Amino acid sequence: VFLGNGPSGICLSYLLSGYIPYFKRDSVHPHPILQRKLEEAPDVSILDQDLEYLSEGLEGRSLSPVALLFDALQRPDTDFGGTAESVLTWWQETGRAIPHLVLGRNAPGGAWHSIEGSMITLSRGEWMGLPDLPFKDWLKQKRRGLRNNRATAEDIAQYYQHYVMKKGLQKNFRCGTVVTSVRKVSPENISDHAEKDLQANSDSLWNFNEKSAEVFQVDGFFKTVEGDKEPFSIYAENVVLATGTYDSPTWLGVKGENLSYVHHQLSALEEAVKNNSIGITSDPVLIVGAGLTAADAILFAHHCSIPVIHVFRRRVSDPGLIFNQLPKMMYPEYHKVHQMMKEQTAACVGPYECYVSLPEHHVLSFGKDKKCIFQDKNGCQKVYKISMALVLTGSNPNLSFLPNNGIDLAVDNSQPVSPKRNPIDVDPFTYECTQDKGLYALGPLAGDNFVRFVQGGALAVASSLLKKANKNPP
Repeated sequence: VFLGNGPSGICLSYLLSGYIPYFKRDSVHPHPILQRKLEEAPDVSILDQDLEYLSEGLEGRSLSPVALLFDALQRPDTDFGGTAESVLTWWQETGRAIPHLVLGRNAPGGAWHSIEGSMITLSRGEWMGLPDLPFKDWLKQKRRGLRNNRATAEDIAQYYQHYVMKKGLQKNFRCGTVVTSVRKVSPENISDHAEKDLQANSDSLWNFNEKSAEVFQVDGFFKTVEGDKEPFSIYAENVVLATGTYDSPTWLGVKGENLSYVHHQLSALEEAVKNNSIGITSDPVLIVGAGLTAADAILFAHHCSIPVIHVFRRRVSDPGLIFNQLPKMMYPEYHKVHQMMKEQTAACVGPYECYVSLPEHHVLSFGKDKKCIFQDKNGCQKVYKISMALVLTGSNPNLSFLPNNGIDLAVDNSQPVSPKRNPIDVDPFTYECTQDKGLYALGPLAGDNFVRFVQGGALAVASSLLKKANKNPP
């Protein structure tokens, strides 16, 4: 059972549906050592090879060796601006398929359906693609091109839905599901009714003769078309956590943050503009944060000529600031926001109307009269009257369905799970949780934050599950 139907879940479903990757004969990989390794066993699928051996020595923009490996096989020279074709060929071996269910709240594509459709992705369009159906090819069918090599969120969401249909994976997907609990139970505790159901499924991964094995009980409910909630319980030997991090926006934890004019999602600003509740003559909108979502909010407000006060804790020149890591040519709009942050502080008036930047400031409180108090690094305080506030400082995964909110699974099990600071602790070559065998974590939960790199985790999980199920190659 997979929890989450975003790109991680879709990619893993493809691999477990009997689609097996092999090294394409006569193809040449630009990495000579990897090429030599691939030539050693051309008849053995990548899933059946030693992933640690294959990925050794690879370098790139991810800390996961398997993510770098799968990316290098699918997009051999993409980091150098090349367009070399994938060195993989895919064979469907139905005898090696592993029965599975993919549970998700939305349509396949996960959080991509919740993002404003016109937003442009940070990653290049071709990096958003899934195995054996290049995103560019799909876009060509729609007679569309990539703007500045990047795609809109709406394109991505549609592509993921199309992928599931095109590859025949829809039978594995259950949309409109909410999981409320995942816990380990011993076989004796399962009702006879559930046991018969499971035994009736001859493809079940769980052999009931192994009475020693604990299994996972996954509880939740389906949302019906009529709006009713139908409860379900599923028993599985393996559970894959692929729920991403879009669920719970981070709060500042300051006084007045729960007031009705303080929001934690960009969609609130779009809604307010649509309803004409804010406009050119309104008091400024406060935007808190210095990441890309905050930048998207500034660009949106700027486009609508809405005044903005922008508050963030870091220095503008801080190398940890995402804007200082993005190539200017590829991201002109984010470069513009960074320029505004530098040139238009409260201390010096710059060329940009309707925008004031307050670097190295933090919010002390939100007042009922819509007055907001800020403090700078020297302890000096400022008060501004605002129309609405958007706190866009990141989001955290919602793991409330796991015992202790999943904290026991994290690298530092005294702190909540956080994709950037404290991911779930997994084996780098199987993505199985080190603290709980049979439980796997994929994507941002395991520290892989880009679609391009989450697929390596899916390769690792598929390889591990095929070995467990003893679905050896014919």
